[in-house]
Amino acid sequence: MNPDGLADSATLPGTGVIWYLLVPATFCQTGSVIVRALFEFDGLNRGDLSFTKGAKMRVLESNLDGDWWHAEHLTTGAKGTIPKNYVCVDDDTPQAQDWWFASDRKNAEVLLLLPGNEQGTFLVRHGSDGLHYVISVRYDTRTGDPSVKHYEIQQTDDDHFFISREKTFTKQSHGMCTQLVKPCPRIKPAATFHDLEIQREVITFKEKLGAGNFGEVWKGKLYEKSEVAVKTLKKGQMSPGAFLQEARTMHELRHPKLVQLLAVCTKGDDLLIVTEFMANGSLLSFLRKDEGRMVKYPVMINMAAQIADGMAYLEQKVYIHRDLRADNVLVGEHHDVKVADFGLARLLEDSGPYQVGDKTKYPAKWTAPEAKTMRQFNMKSDVWSFGVLLYELVTFGGEPYPGISHGEIMDKVGQGYRMSQPKGCPDELYDLMRECWNQDPKQRPTFKSLECQLSEWCSRRPDRDA
Repeated sequence: MNPDGLADSATLPGTGVIWYLLVPATFCQTGSVIVRALFEFDGLNRGDLSFTKGAKMRVLESNLDGDWWHAEHLTTGAKGTIPKNYVCVDDDTPQAQDWWFASDRKNAEVLLLLPGNEQGTFLVRHGSDGLHYVISVRYDTRTGDPSVKHYEIQQTDDDHFFISREKTFTKQSHGMCTQLVKPCPRIKPAATFHDLEIQREVITFKEKLGAGNFGEVWKGKLYEKSEVAVKTLKKGQMSPGAFLQEARTMHELRHPKLVQLLAVCTKGDDLLIVTEFMANGSLLSFLRKDEGRMVKYPVMINMAAQIADGMAYLEQKVYIHRDLRADNVLVGEHHDVKVADFGLARLLEDSGPYQVGDKTKYPAKWTAPEAKTMRQFNMKSDVWSFGVLLYELVTFGGEPYPGISHGEIMDKVGQGYRMSQPKGCPDELYDLMRECWNQDPKQRPTFKSLECQLSEWCSRRPDRDA
């Protein structure tokens, strides 16, 4: 791939990246499937096969644990288990290329609008009809706001390919809004453990990142290989039995917009929760930094849509978060965002500033009225919290209910008080916040509808639908 993001052999009209997209797939017989590594992997479990990005392996058995395959490294001859979400079939199909994403229009825009991507970042995907290929490209509008255009790839009778009939597709930006620069970065998924419980000795604590209502948070390593986040919880804070039961449920929750729980440790003075590591910390701290304050409105809405997407998954699973706020959303290496700490709030038992009643804590300024007065937590109380999170987003980490103490919140909100529209906040976003803050929980939107609404706002572009 050259700096233009096109294949080096693209010297004739209709060739280049487009030509490679249309090479027929090579189907392998059972037992002879060759896969190529999309990411580097350092084995986490006994019997895992470590490999570098680009390594090729032969799949020997694929009917193991749903997340793992048994494979042989074609260079070293070593055998072991590999995470199937780290590899793709090694052939000339689009799925094997760095710029290919199995994505629809909405998700393509979410990926391309992530902070850190530059103008000309692109990906290739199927069109909405499933019959054509589409190039989705990030570009900057005249006002400097990031946006995405989508181009359907056309084919001539003599097997040449083009974007515009007036301009054949070459290494330049002919027929497109900008020159292709680089493929959209792939977000490395979390590799889970075969077993939920691990030994304390395999965890190395590297750096204390902070402390929360539940305990401390550390940056650590497993087997001195993989970076992880480790949460420490005093055993007196919760029942070990309830902890393990909740951890098993949290471990089974798998979604790209949820921080993945990898393992737990119940041996020793503290209970440990091991999750994937998110390089840029909490969304709250990110928004308050110079980098976060440079985020423009379309990217901000993109982030909100990602959070709503993760919460819509929890909604589908009928799993209540109870503590949704910017400080419990984490920002990854490519500035993608994921919902964290779901399930922890209901486990905590000691008293403190988040106390509603016996053995139930809550963050006062984010909690719905019914959760405060009647201790009734449900998905619609999470929707209320999401509205407050939107306030945090648009104010770059501003404190909700400025000038009002935690002790005053319950009475004021119960009497109908709502935060006023923040300076610079568009009417449409403030209206959405107010919908989330409806006094009647049944009248609040679902996370699925919120995700659809926010994604629609992300997709409002003056380009063709592909």
